[in-house]
Amino acid sequence: MTITSTSSLPETTLKQGLLMSLAPVGRFLSELWRDKAGFAGFAFLVLLVLVALFAPLIAPHDPAAQSVMARLKPPIWMDGSAPGHLLGTDMLGRDIFSRLLYGARSSLLVSVSVVALAGSFGVMAGLIAGYKGGLTDALIMRIVDVQVAFPGLLLTLLLVAVIGPSTTTIIVVLAFSNWMIYTRVVRGIVMSLRQTPFIEAAEVVGCKSSRIIIKHILPNLIAPLLTLGILEFTNIILAEAALSFLGLGVQPPATSWGLDVAGGKNYMMIAWWPITFPGLAIAMTVLSINLFANWLRVSTEPAEREKRYARGRAAKMRRTKA
Repeated sequence: MTITSTSSLPETTLKQGLLMSLAPVGRFLSELWRDKAGFAGFAFLVLLVLVALFAPLIAPHDPAAQSVMARLKPPIWMDGSAPGHLLGTDMLGRDIFSRLLYGARSSLLVSVSVVALAGSFGVMAGLIAGYKGGLTDALIMRIVDVQVAFPGLLLTLLLVAVIGPSTTTIIVVLAFSNWMIYTRVVRGIVMSLRQTPFIEAAEVVGCKSSRIIIKHILPNLIAPLLTLGILEFTNIILAEAALSFLGLGVQPPATSWGLDVAGGKNYMMIAWWPITFPGLAIAMTVLSINLFANWLRVSTEPAEREKRYARGRAAKMRRTKA
């Protein structure tokens, strides 16, 4: 009579559970790898998030520490550089590399907070307007039309100047200036979904409005809202950089990329590095987000996926014939 050991069963079950949990991640990365531009953008964004999270551990210097003796030192690969300053120093002798790392934290904090606040309020308003219709829809959309008609940048500058510049002020003001985009998109999708048979069937059988919205409508909004949120992320990064450049954004001793560009603009003719590296960081971040958002839009829309699949099949057939 043989006795089967069960000591390895929990370990086997744990491995199987781990593999099953990692399977969606593997499929996501495998599909993303087919679009090299989208994969490069996603990889840069992941690196940016990690750098922002671990900036205190990575940064070689305090980003606010000044040294008059080390001011405007060039990057380490140029003559006259200062030891320990990889990308050189700015006009106050602060380490540019350290300020880039901490500036990423400011940009990501503002952008994520604004997208979360504006998206939450805008989606809720769009759901109510699109599903309720009638007077409720008319009232919400008239408010949207009035705010859209007012220049967004002017409204933002006015509110920040009145309230006073700070990181919290930027988040609140930018969220207030951008919620209408989500409302319009969500309202349009909800109004088209209300005409579909599965929504009408749910209403006929007596489902509550809250259940229909949560169980049937919201899942259909995930794909377009993901793409919209990522694209709006780029606009918020640029808006934060512009406000900081004008002195109405992040305030010293905190740092941001826009603030560094503003500080280095008066020295760009004698020292290009204080303004170049923050500008490159902004440009590369925006480009990476757009590349990833383009892949996400294609991968979440069935029509676009069919087009990409057809192009891939046609290219494969041409190579086979050749």
